[in-house]
Amino acid sequence: MNTTTYNLALLGFGNVGRAFVSLMERKRQDLRDQHGIEWRLTGVATRRMGWIAAPDGLDPAALLRGETRAAAGPHNVRDWLRAAHANVLFEITSLNRETGQPAIDHLKAALELGAHAITANKGPVVHGYEELSALAQKCGRRFLFESAVMDGVPIFCLFRDTLPAVEVHGFRALLNSTTNLILQQMEEGSTLNRAIAKAQEMGVAETDPTDDLEGWDSAVKIAALVTVLMREPLKPQEVERQGIEDLHPLAVQAARRAGHPYKLVCEARRENGRVQASVRPQQLPLNDPLAWVNGTSSAICFETDIFPGLAITEQNPGVTETAYGLLADLVRAVGAQKQ
Repeated sequence: MNTTTYNLALLGFGNVGRAFVSLMERKRQDLRDQHGIEWRLTGVATRRMGWIAAPDGLDPAALLRGETRAAAGPHNVRDWLRAAHANVLFEITSLNRETGQPAIDHLKAALELGAHAITANKGPVVHGYEELSALAQKCGRRFLFESAVMDGVPIFCLFRDTLPAVEVHGFRALLNSTTNLILQQMEEGSTLNRAIAKAQEMGVAETDPTDDLEGWDSAVKIAALVTVLMREPLKPQEVERQGIEDLHPLAVQAARRAGHPYKLVCEARRENGRVQASVRPQQLPLNDPLAWVNGTSSAICFETDIFPGLAITEQNPGVTETAYGLLADLVRAVGAQKQ
């Protein structure tokens, strides 16, 4: 198979970025033999490391060991992308749920400079989907974001690539692994604070878990799914939102014993021409498939005009699954370019 070498640039190099580089190294031969993709990492940028550009390629092993440092060079995203000769930008910075910035501007810069734009960040999907999609089409590049919701599980590409002309009427889902784990810990006797500490110890919860507990993380994910799959722009503030912070452990335990456990349920449905969306704790009967989703697992059940019930579940994912979503988007982006 003929191969093409692509210069990859990573904006953000936390747990997901490190997992991505490790996975790309592990899959290097598969990417070459099965997809004709050779790659080199020519740019990495973080607040701590600065703007690192090396058009001849960085040593992935040295980068993972923390031995790579920025020299004098670029000082902004456009100069950095040019210096790295980037063909693909992976934008994996922190979420800004209010505006999606500056990630949107980073992705715009990549597209305008001729690079594919791939992100694991929900913010640009919610706040910049139409603009970035139109820009990508104009520039002959791809804007992809499979890792933004449910890690690397094929949610967006399922409908875009595999189920053409299927209309999504609505969905019910458990989309926040932190609250799912916390509720399970509370069912087993933990206080809310102890359950949060356990989730933080496992690396599931952030140092400040407010966005998870108050339902904001779920609301952003709902907004992303509705915007893309139901083709109706929706902002997180428009999602009816109630978190789990006021649930008492005794109530959670009693609900489980009664066979109606609490789950933080995300819902969206088109009614009278408009999409109504919410996230709130609900007691579910045990014959509801969402009632059996525990730990850090997630699940979503779609209602469509063709399939009345289409469910996807992921079991206790980690950063490798998120990293895989980035890898899969790379294959989709450059595969389309090769055709």
